[in-house]
Amino acid sequence: MTSEPPRDCRACPRLADFRASNRTAYPDFFNAPVPSFGPADASLLVVGLAPGLKGANKTGRPFTGDYAGDLLYATLSEFGFARGSYRADPADGLTLVGCRITNAVRCVPPQNKPVGSEIGNCRPFLSATIAETAGLRAIVALGRIAHESVLSALGARRAAHPFAHAARHDLGRHDLGSLALFDSYHCSRYNTNTGRLTPEMFKAVFAAVRDEIG
Repeated sequence: MTSEPPRDCRACPRLADFRASNRTAYPDFFNAPVPSFGPADASLLVVGLAPGLKGANKTGRPFTGDYAGDLLYATLSEFGFARGSYRADPADGLTLVGCRITNAVRCVPPQNKPVGSEIGNCRPFLSATIAETAGLRAIVALGRIAHESVLSALGARRAAHPFAHAARHDLGRHDLGSLALFDSYHCSRYNTNTGRLTPEMFKAVFAAVRDEIG
């Protein structure tokens, strides 16, 4: 199983139709399943929900072009997981260091809300991404959907690992070795504007990850 969907993936008809309409409305956008970003030998994998319409769906790089990326990439840089200047442009020269970023759903969904079947249809790509990320020690799930999709991709029981911000879940030994799952509320503008997630709360998660993997 490949880790990247084809550009014209039809696994989810609703998302494929939305993608087609966006290609008409925004012909200069990427408008395709957004590939993972970062080295395949990363020790950390960050898993988000799905591309934003005028963020990753526009730029073709996860968390690039919207507020969530501002907070995520600044935090990754602070803890040594990114190098260079983030300018909301995939040509900004930013590189990830020991870190890879992907999404549970690779195509932008209407109203930023994928449905269950779409999450399930895209899960094999997440499973393949996890499997090919050599040396993986930790996963950060941004939000409950990402958390649950990671658990399903690894065959772990949801009831044994409930989502909670700043929680750490020991997923035991898998084919990849010992693996820990860290939870965070999604770094969306909504969550930060409402105070559900503060930059300090977000940084604390990545501080714990850095302590975990060294």
